[in-house]
Amino acid sequence: MKNKIIKYGVYTVFIIGLMLCITLLFPQVRQMVIELVERILHKQTGIYNVWSKSLLFYAMGGIFFIAFLGYCLLTVSGKMFMREVWNSLTEINWRSFTWPVLLMFGVYLLGIISIIRANFLCEDDIGRSVDGYRGWYDWSRYVSQIFSILVHADFRLTDISPLPQILAIFLLTISSVLLVYILNDKKITTASLLASVPVGFSPYMLECLSYKFDAPYIAMSVLASIVPFLFLARKKVFMFFSVISLLVMCMTYQAASGIYLLVTLVLGFNDWNGKRKTNREVLLFLGQAALSFCTAMVIFKLFLMKPYSTYVSNAMLPLPQILSGTLFNFQNYVNTLSSDFGFIWKAIIGIVFCFFIAKSVYTSAQNKMISFIFAVVLLSLLFILSYGAYLVLEHPLFAPRALYGFGVLLGIVSISISFNFNKIAKISALALSWCFFVFTFSYGNALADQKRYVNFRAGLLLQDLSVLYPYKDENKITIQLKNTIGFTPVVKNIAKHNPVIYRLVPQMMKEDDDWANFYYLVHFNYAPFITANIVMNSVKSDEPYVDFTTLDFPVVKKTYYHTIRSDGKRILVELHDGLK
Repeated sequence: MKNKIIKYGVYTVFIIGLMLCITLLFPQVRQMVIELVERILHKQTGIYNVWSKSLLFYAMGGIFFIAFLGYCLLTVSGKMFMREVWNSLTEINWRSFTWPVLLMFGVYLLGIISIIRANFLCEDDIGRSVDGYRGWYDWSRYVSQIFSILVHADFRLTDISPLPQILAIFLLTISSVLLVYILNDKKITTASLLASVPVGFSPYMLECLSYKFDAPYIAMSVLASIVPFLFLARKKVFMFFSVISLLVMCMTYQAASGIYLLVTLVLGFNDWNGKRKTNREVLLFLGQAALSFCTAMVIFKLFLMKPYSTYVSNAMLPLPQILSGTLFNFQNYVNTLSSDFGFIWKAIIGIVFCFFIAKSVYTSAQNKMISFIFAVVLLSLLFILSYGAYLVLEHPLFAPRALYGFGVLLGIVSISISFNFNKIAKISALALSWCFFVFTFSYGNALADQKRYVNFRAGLLLQDLSVLYPYKDENKITIQLKNTIGFTPVVKNIAKHNPVIYRLVPQMMKEDDDWANFYYLVHFNYAPFITANIVMNSVKSDEPYVDFTTLDFPVVKKTYYHTIRSDGKRILVELHDGLK
């Protein structure tokens, strides 16, 4: 009797839940819900389309979740599947993770101290800290959109740093530990843990950690790409979690799209190279992983991805251009990495790669020459796939935050050579980790110094503008910048051996940079002086955009740091880099 009551109770809850979710699929119902929320809040949201689409997404997600939960709880095959999941989890010695997690969290926390101390606002942070918007929905990052509500305990974002960054390094800590556990056949050593530092502290991940609002969701994309490999022993469970985890990755930060493929190829190669599995078993594993990856990408593309095209595009290359376009993107990827890294980093990375090939040949149970060839081919594939799905996009992003897949590649190779191989290989892996660990402090201090300089220059400029145009009600003005303030001597010194610093540290005051304009105007409370619809020189303006550099304005103020030209309503500020 008791079991029947529970069973029918579950049926009732599922039916009610499905009915509620299905009703939200109708636009009229969503409109009623939004109007109800507005009445409760006693204000107009002003963003009906965004709220309506969000409710639609939540309704579809709710239907899927209830259907899956019903399958797991009410069907025989579903109960068997849940038992397999449970068995997979109980086979893991979770206590063995305690010390590794504490160690890596301490390492990552120590390394990020200078970034936290800098308290630097990176691009979107500038707008979110002032306006409180989320905006991840437009980029199909629904998981980021939802979790941001939990992290900030509100629908409106506020600056709660360093909590998001601490949460991010905790997720990266788990990622590093799990990566070592998976790659080293469930064995965790201190050397392998320290060798995994490039996963969290590659120069490209450092930019991600600098974002006060995005950092935890970017870190979540890395973790989601690794979690499925905990279930390798059971094929169905592995494929299911692969699809779900890859969808989570796509809905947090798509730059991690290559990480799953990197781990797959390395595991497949290790099984083949050591003859731990037959060729058929290795190919079957690779096929399952490839099928899971393609399934997740197709689902995301067809049902979840929103078309987006601004300074980048998420549209795939047309089929006739797929080969030439991919080669062009890869060439840009290689050139970007080459120009970012200095000689010392390149040399150590080259040594690490050579040790990976050497270990593959030395420990191989296959023919040594074939193993050598396969190791070289594998490294080439890993390098190509570290850029992930961005390779086949029409206009991919090459900003540092989009390249952290290369840091994960370095972490994977370093972990591999630091386990069950000679001491020199371990030293080279640890040397690379040490280089990146030390660089975190240089980077954080560079952010702090650039922020000091930017605030100084913004203060000088706004002081001059406030003297020239003291009455905000009578003088509605429009400002454009020309040139840039450049970098501080501290940044330039770092760039002598680590050129990537120029791409990591924003100048914050330069021409044609909307976020720079927003920073030095709005964050210093000068926005009321500016014509509202073109504060950021945006093409969204109701007025036609005019390039002030083409106009011959008279000079109204000239100093060492800038020259101000104006006709009384329009202002062109020519910035001077005094160190040139």
